[in-house]
Amino acid sequence: MDTDKAHVALDSVYGAGSPEALGDAYAAWAASYDSETASLGYLLPFLIAAWVTRYVPAGEGPLLDAGCGTGLTGPQLRALGYHDLVGLDLSDDMLKVAAGRQAYGELKKAMLGGPLPWPDRHFRAFFSTGVFTIGHAPASGLHELVRITKSGGHAIFTVRDQVLDKGGFRNVFAELERAGKWRPLEESPWFRCYAIADPDALVKTFVFEVL
Repeated sequence: MDTDKAHVALDSVYGAGSPEALGDAYAAWAASYDSETASLGYLLPFLIAAWVTRYVPAGEGPLLDAGCGTGLTGPQLRALGYHDLVGLDLSDDMLKVAAGRQAYGELKKAMLGGPLPWPDRHFRAFFSTGVFTIGHAPASGLHELVRITKSGGHAIFTVRDQVLDKGGFRNVFAELERAGKWRPLEESPWFRCYAIADPDALVKTFVFEVL
């Protein structure tokens, strides 16, 4: 069953002990990722489009899909009139699948938590789902994402319940606010990552305006 395979794959990516191991886990999952996460009712790549359209008008500049995976969000946003989309991910195999969707003008391999290959204030906004989660990108990665986002732009991303406090996200939120780098606009209630499976897997969506 796809749901059984998806749970095995999720255990593999959550249990990866290093960026290299995480990349290997996603390389092994890339070909079946879409069908297996769909079997769980994984809704984050589609739901994030609602927050993007709430805060970011189409046509105001490039948007970064930070941790785009197989690019599930790209076609949703293109259908809503967003055509200047850029994706980054740590996995070449996932990026190959994303390229096949023909929704992104540019795709780059990069690791959140390290330096990103764009100049200051390049993007109108960045969005990210399922990336700030167990065993994945660190909260410190937000500093670089804010650096490459324009003043007046937006940071829109989900954070998994199990890492929000333990992973230092609240601390980084406060650091960036104290430094005058952003201000909070919205914090959603907790909601499910999967419409069908894993009812206890919860996330919040956060929206900040970059200053």
